[in-house]
Amino acid sequence: MASPAGVPPLPDAVDELDRYYGEPAGLRANMITSLDGGAAFNGRTKAVTDPADQVLLAHLRSYADVVLVGSATVAAENYGPVRLADELRARRIAAGCEAVPRLAVVTASGRLSPELRIFSSDTRPIIVTTAQTARAQTGLAELGEVLTAGEAAIDPTALVAGLHGLGLARILCEGGPYLLSTLIDADLVDDMCLTVAPYLTGLQPTTPQPPSHLRAPTRLDLRHVLTKDGMLYLRYSRP
Repeated sequence: MASPAGVPPLPDAVDELDRYYGEPAGLRANMITSLDGGAAFNGRTKAVTDPADQVLLAHLRSYADVVLVGSATVAAENYGPVRLADELRARRIAAGCEAVPRLAVVTASGRLSPELRIFSSDTRPIIVTTAQTARAQTGLAELGEVLTAGEAAIDPTALVAGLHGLGLARILCEGGPYLLSTLIDADLVDDMCLTVAPYLTGLQPTTPQPPSHLRAPTRLDLRHVLTKDGMLYLRYSRP
């Protein structure tokens, strides 16, 4: 499928992707949406994503120190340990980084099944939870490295500060919508990569969310627009 006039195609080559995405600024979020605003279909993104979008996802992960994701998304999307192609792993090692970014899972309740695929690797995930939950569910420490962020509710500012304290400065948030909304509400998102998929999904309910406390919308500047196979790839950053 030809690209619309004036819109460059999403590159295939690693160095060309670097040109568009290789300067993550602070906390970066990567999300996908249907034309009518659906973040998933039947609870998963599989129906609205495609191979090129998955390649981009892996490439964005290659710039990160940690991939941040909510526990509901981990369960719905059947998340496993973060994996990267050999070429991307080699680049990270050459730059003095770990071969793959760590995975941080956010759960206020602490209810994580030991059978989840994220626990199938020798690299233990980071479990971000509240201080109350950490005290009540001491078994979490057997599943991963526990990071507390807030006493009775997840404090997104403390969450980011805690990851920085572990030396994980480059954060890639992959959702879900509720986690992303809390980070936006705390004015913590610096870079937003959004894929617009050419589908209509109808109403797709997600986790109920309280209204935002922002007094005004946060303005980001458009960095680029790319396209491939009908998908639209947008990147916005703080001025």
